[in-house]
Amino acid sequence: NGNAGFQQVLERLESDPVCQRLSLKSFLILPFQRITRLKLLLQNILKRTRPGSEEEVQATQAYDALEKLIKDCNENVQRMKSTEELIYLSQKIEFECKIFPLISQSRRLVKCGELTALDFNPLSPKWKVTTRPIYLHLFNDCLLLSRPKE
Repeated sequence: NGNAGFQQVLERLESDPVCQRLSLKSFLILPFQRITRLKLLLQNILKRTRPGSEEEVQATQAYDALEKLIKDCNENVQRMKSTEELIYLSQKIEFECKIFPLISQSRRLVKCGELTALDFNPLSPKWKVTTRPIYLHLFNDCLLLSRPKE
């Protein structure tokens, strides 16, 4: 989005009749869709092969290899999503001192959410309870508490 030249070239390519008005995103997703269709095809082949035959052995090997490929693809997609979440979060959070690197290859966000902190002053004549929002960010290796900037 930040590169106007890239946007112009992308719009020109996507409007080209050869691309059939499909977006770049659809071309990036297409290989994943083909892999899952191949899995369905191999399942049907396995159903129709004779048990114990050479064809069944080959189809089973192909199916196992395809399962491993799909698993690897899904893991890489999850890793990229996790990295994107960390980048987005690091842009939103401002540390008073930069001693904590939020983005790391081994770190991933497990859960995050807003809580309400209750503060009370027992020294005041009336027990006045005040609330303020705080955010918890649970990573696989640490817990980060944050609050909105005043």
